[in-house]
Amino acid sequence: MNIFSRALRSAIQALRGADDKIIVREINIPSQYLVRGVTADVFLPPYYRGSADRYPVLWFNDGQDMLEMGMYDTLTQLYAEGALQKIIVVAVYSNENRMDEYGVVGIPDYKKRGAKATEYMQFVTRELLPFVRADFRMLTDARYNVFAGCSLGGLSAFDIVWENPKIFSKVGAFSASFWWRSTAPTPEHPDANRIVVDKLAVATKKTGLRFWFEVGGLDETEDRNGNGIIDSIDDTRDVIIELVKLGYRPHEEIDYVELDEGEHNQQTWGKVLPNFLEWAFG
Repeated sequence: MNIFSRALRSAIQALRGADDKIIVREINIPSQYLVRGVTADVFLPPYYRGSADRYPVLWFNDGQDMLEMGMYDTLTQLYAEGALQKIIVVAVYSNENRMDEYGVVGIPDYKKRGAKATEYMQFVTRELLPFVRADFRMLTDARYNVFAGCSLGGLSAFDIVWENPKIFSKVGAFSASFWWRSTAPTPEHPDANRIVVDKLAVATKKTGLRFWFEVGGLDETEDRNGNGIIDSIDDTRDVIIELVKLGYRPHEEIDYVELDEGEHNQQTWGKVLPNFLEWAFG
């Protein structure tokens, strides 16, 4: 457990008895698919215990980063402003297996990373959701369930939503790793074989899905095709282009946030978190 997790635990303990505050509960889910136990933090809205209501749910990869991203404070502020309906957030921790478990279902990258992406999706849909829904009052219809993630976790979230439109209706991809590719880039074909772009190029539209993307102008410095635009922006824009070709409408089914000074870190993602939450649940 890192220092941020310990700090979050301390904050949680101080708020255990406060019904008007967000309550965070740590849970542990045994997984046969991942052959390990998985930790998650469940953020319950104010007055949850005194209510019989069921709530929309945000599922978030890399749950261990929620303190650095300011999830607790952001939710508190948005609730106080009346800018957000009450939701439950399930922040799922990753561990040293992250590079294997996050990725694209059935398609490892050229370095064989993401080899357990299928098992991770099965964990999410067949173990995590039933386990959490058995203990917390959640709305289960796809339109009330949103999946999000940052960097490689954003790639994973995008692919899980794409593969499961009857379970999730929206995805938030913060600086997602859309560079993930089946072969190494070459000078002759610098943009070839990006797995998500290629996957969408042969897909058909899936009704009911909406997409939110964020990328920062300082996410990286690489520009493999020499067009003056960093790869993370190029890759995200190319994913959007493929979605538009499938019939998804910009500003209605696709939202894109580009931060000129945005970096590839939790602080940047935390700054844009309110924008995402209001988009998804405002």
